[in-house]
Amino acid sequence: MDGVTARRLPAWIGVGAAAVIGILTAVQARINGQLGARIGDGFAAAVISFGSGLVVLIVLSLVLPQGRRGFAALSKGMRERTIPVWMLCGGVAGALSVATQSLAVGIIGVALFTVGVVAGQTVSGLLLDRSGIGPAGTVAVTPARLIGGLLAMLAAAVSLAGGVHAPPVFVILPFLVGAGIAWQSAVNGRLRQRVGTPLTATLVNFIGGTAVLGIAELVHTGVAGPPAAYPADAWLYVGGVIGVAYIFLAAALVPYTGVLLLGLGTVVGQVVTSVVIDALWPTSAAPSLAQSLLMSTLAILSVVVAAVPWRRMPRSGR
Repeated sequence: MDGVTARRLPAWIGVGAAAVIGILTAVQARINGQLGARIGDGFAAAVISFGSGLVVLIVLSLVLPQGRRGFAALSKGMRERTIPVWMLCGGVAGALSVATQSLAVGIIGVALFTVGVVAGQTVSGLLLDRSGIGPAGTVAVTPARLIGGLLAMLAAAVSLAGGVHAPPVFVILPFLVGAGIAWQSAVNGRLRQRVGTPLTATLVNFIGGTAVLGIAELVHTGVAGPPAAYPADAWLYVGGVIGVAYIFLAAALVPYTGVLLLGLGTVVGQVVTSVVIDALWPTSAAPSLAQSLLMSTLAILSVVVAAVPWRRMPRSGR
């Protein structure tokens, strides 16, 4: 664990903080999805989201002492090769997440997008915790954690039970996004341990993500041409700032929770918020309210089962 012993937070604090990440993720998804739909170019919307977040992080890293110290530690680690290349690749998963938001959410809605992410996070979170890739080290796959993960998968299945009136790629991509988010949390948490601050870990994430998305947009523009116009609504451009907030929080939190618990707590915030958003602002492929409510119940139950420190009943003496 790189010489660092992570203290465990009480489960309710960890889940509560992770739920805030989920709320921010759902809000960002709808904002980026709406921006992508309005300009007709999901890649351009993703570049705007990541690029604006990168500007904020550069300013914070220059102004705040922890940002300067973290960047110095990052530079030293890269020179001395104590920070491996894979720890710098969290931004690739972030780029996939934001690009998929911009391409898909405006069509399938936040809730349907979220359940695909839930399934991907659950499978990837279990594997990453068991393999010890996350900053909390190897976390055993206990029966409670396994049941919690299965319940999250069941929540995803319920939301899809009524059929999806959208191309299959819009269902597959959110699953890959969920797996990527779990990987991103693990990688950013490990990098945060090496550089001493989540600010620098988040900066690295946004540098890599902006670069990947910039290349994708150049290719897309070469094929389809640039967007014709950009909307004037200011709220459509705050997705990047929201992304900075939740990625920073996830990098700070994951050493104390593990990847799966962070992911399951995030599910609660994501699912509940996405149901509310889709109820108030529905899209054509959004699941029904009954499906969404059942999905939300199962997702919350999955977190309770995985997070509560269940203990065996003491055996009575003979």
